[in-house]
Amino acid sequence: MLVTLSVNFKVISPYDVMFSWPAIKTKFEFWRLLSPFCYAGPFDFSTLIGCYMLVSFSQQYEAGGPFNTGAGGGTADYVFCLLLGAISMLVSWPFLVKFFTLPPLFCRNLVYYVLYTWSKRHPTAQANIWGFPMAANYLPFAYLAMTVFMGNSYLDMIHGIMCAHLYYFAVDVVPMVYGKDILRTPQFLIDYFGIGEYRPEAAPRVPVPMGARGGGNVADGGGGGAHNWGGGGQALGRN
Repeated sequence: MLVTLSVNFKVISPYDVMFSWPAIKTKFEFWRLLSPFCYAGPFDFSTLIGCYMLVSFSQQYEAGGPFNTGAGGGTADYVFCLLLGAISMLVSWPFLVKFFTLPPLFCRNLVYYVLYTWSKRHPTAQANIWGFPMAANYLPFAYLAMTVFMGNSYLDMIHGIMCAHLYYFAVDVVPMVYGKDILRTPQFLIDYFGIGEYRPEAAPRVPVPMGARGGGNVADGGGGGAHNWGGGGQALGRN
C-alpha cells in the first residue's frame, strides 16, 4: 500500500517500481524483485477492488487452512505459497512478454494467483456473483469472463492463474497421483511462523468481492500433503 500511495502522490515514478531485469543486473536495483507486487495501480475503483480481493481471499485462505506443505496447513505454508507464486511470475514474465503484452507489474497477477489457489483448496464452497450462484472452483474463470466481456485487460489475470495452477499441480495433484511431496515449506518459515493447525473439516466462509454474496458453508474439498501437525502459529492477518 505504501508503494501504491507513493506512486500516486508522485513521490516516486511508476517506472521505478516496475520489474526490469537489466536494471537489476546492471544497476543492482534489487527492490524491483519486490516492488512490482506492491503497486496496485492508480486510484480508481478497479484498484480498490483488487486490493480488497487480495486481502479478503488471503485472509479466507489462511484462516481456512492452506495446502499443507509441511507446516500443518498454517501461515508458514501460505507464505511459502506466496513466495513460490512470486518466483514463478518473475521467472515466466520475460518469456511471456516476448509473445504477449504483459505489464511488468504483478499485483493483479498475485490477486488471481491467491484466488485460484483458494478456489482449488475449497472447490465446493458456495458463492454467487451478481445473483448467479456457483461453486468456488469456477470463481476465477467467472471473474476472467467478466473482465473479457467488459473489454478490460486480462493477460495479467491469466498469468496469475497459470502460475497458481502450477502450484496446485505440484502441491496436490503430484502427491495424490505419484505419492510424492515435492514441495516442502522451508524450516526458517516454520521457525518464524510456527506450526499451524491443520483442520480439513473447517468450513470456509466465502468472501464477497465485487458485489458477490456468499452462499452457505460446505465441507472443505481440497487436499495437499498427508501431514496432520498441531500447534499454534502466527497469522499474517493478525497483530
